[in-house]
Amino acid sequence: MEDSIRNQASMLGSDAHSEFDEMKRMLRETNPILLGVTFTVSILHSIFEFLAFKNDISHWKNKKEMTGVSVRSILLNIFFQVVIFLYLMDNNQETSWMILIGQGVSVAIEVWKIKKAVDIEIKPSQGTSFIPYTIRLVDKHKLSETEEKTKEYDQIAFLYLSRIAYPLLAGYAIYSLVYNTHKSWYSFILATLVGFVYTFGFIMMTPQLFINYKLKSVAHMPWKTLMYKTLGTFVDDLFAFCIKMPTLHRLACLRDDVIFFVYLYQRWAYPTDNKRANEYGQVEDAGEQNAEENEQKTESKKDK
Repeated sequence: MEDSIRNQASMLGSDAHSEFDEMKRMLRETNPILLGVTFTVSILHSIFEFLAFKNDISHWKNKKEMTGVSVRSILLNIFFQVVIFLYLMDNNQETSWMILIGQGVSVAIEVWKIKKAVDIEIKPSQGTSFIPYTIRLVDKHKLSETEEKTKEYDQIAFLYLSRIAYPLLAGYAIYSLVYNTHKSWYSFILATLVGFVYTFGFIMMTPQLFINYKLKSVAHMPWKTLMYKTLGTFVDDLFAFCIKMPTLHRLACLRDDVIFFVYLYQRWAYPTDNKRANEYGQVEDAGEQNAEENEQKTESKKDK
C-alpha cells in the first residue's frame, strides 16, 4: 500500500511527495485515537468551510442594498486575505493544501463581494502624483438614509481604527527588522505584513461591530454564514494543532473566537424583528400574512 501511494506521489511531483511524507509521519507517530480525531476534524473543517462559502455567496447574490455593511472592511479584508495567501504560498512546505485551497477561495469570494457592493473605476491620476492611476469606488445607486448613515459610521470607525493600526504596524515592522532574520526584502515585507495581520487582524472586524452598535440592528448580517464560520472556528481550534500549518496561522484560529462571541452578543442584544426585512430583503412573516389575507378574501367572497 505504501509503495502504491509513493508511486502515485512521484507522478504528481514534489508537492505530492511532501503531502505523502506528512501523511506517513502522522500514521507512524500519531496515536490511533488522535489520528481518528484528526480525520474527523479535517472533514468537519471542510464541511463547515464549504457551507460558510455557500451561504456567503447566497447572501450577497440576493443583496439589493448596503445598509449596515462596512465596505471598507471588505476592502481591507481583501488585502489581508491576499497577504495571508501569499504567506502560505511562500511557506508551502509548512502548509497543507487544504488550507491553501480554502484561502484561495476566500480571496476570490471577497473580490466578488466588493464588485457587488460598489462600482470600481480606474482613471489616470491628475497632477504630479507618483501613482499613474487612481482607483475610485462609486455607489451602484442613490443611497437611502440608512445607507448614508452606514457610510458615515464606516468612515468614523476607520478613522479611529487608523489611529491605532498605523502605529502598531510601524512598531511591528521595526521589531521584525531588528529581531527577526529574513531571506530578502520581499520576505521581510511579507513576513511583517502577515505578522501584523495575524496579530492585529481582528481589529479589521471592529468597524462592522461599530456599525451594528450605532444602528442597533444586526438584521443585515448573514447569520447562517456567521454560524458556520463560528462552528468552523471552534473546529479550527482543534484543527490548528492537528494539521500542519505555520504557527501564526494557528494563533489566528484562536484569536477569531473573541470576535465571533461579540457578534453573538450583538445578536442577543439587538433581536431581529421578523416583520422587518432580513439580510435578503425578505420578511420572515410575509408568508403567514399572505396566507391570512388569502383566507380573509376567500371568506368575503363566500359572504357575497
